[in-house]
Amino acid sequence: MKSITLPRLTALPYEASEVPHVLDAMSVPFETIDTVNWPGEYPYCPEVAFRMAWCPEGLAIHYRVNEQSVRAVYGEDDGKVWTDSCVECFIRNVESNTYYNIECNCVGTLLIGLRGDDCGRCHLPLESMAQVKRWTSLGREPFGERLENTAWQLALVIPSSVFSDYPIRLEEGVTLRANFYKCGDDLPVPHYVSWNPINVERPNFHRPECFGELVLG
Repeated sequence: MKSITLPRLTALPYEASEVPHVLDAMSVPFETIDTVNWPGEYPYCPEVAFRMAWCPEGLAIHYRVNEQSVRAVYGEDDGKVWTDSCVECFIRNVESNTYYNIECNCVGTLLIGLRGDDCGRCHLPLESMAQVKRWTSLGREPFGERLENTAWQLALVIPSSVFSDYPIRLEEGVTLRANFYKCGDDLPVPHYVSWNPINVERPNFHRPECFGELVLG
């Protein structure tokens, strides 16, 4: 199981565009998302990395991607963003298998779900998703497929109020469980790579037992 320690922010960045600069100033390193779990059918692995920091008010995530083609058809939240060029963070408290799946395409369109034994399966309301601030190097306008090698970045500022239905414990010394992914179901070369390995036969990111550790430093 992979484990990283997340640094504590003095305050949540006011705008998502500030996240890369704030994490640079803190010398927060990137973690690679490069586990090819199903190499026989889906061998392609784009260059993907993330870094993350926390404070009691919420989370800041910065993704960096380089892939052979991009797509951003979905421009409104709560769509099928996983079919576009998409990065994802699934996160839960260590004592429960109930988790949030935070999925975002390369133009900052979000889907946030909540799944678990206690709550079943649902998507958060649009009002909750609207609380998440986003910045992307490709802009916020949707576009069709671009068949060219493209490097892009995404930053998210996720206030703790987004987790009101199932509070995530954002306290110093707490260990959370999480996994991070890159996918693109409808790209010319579909791919399903993860940070922590997933030990199942077919592509399935919804495996909370396969999450790694985030230690809140």
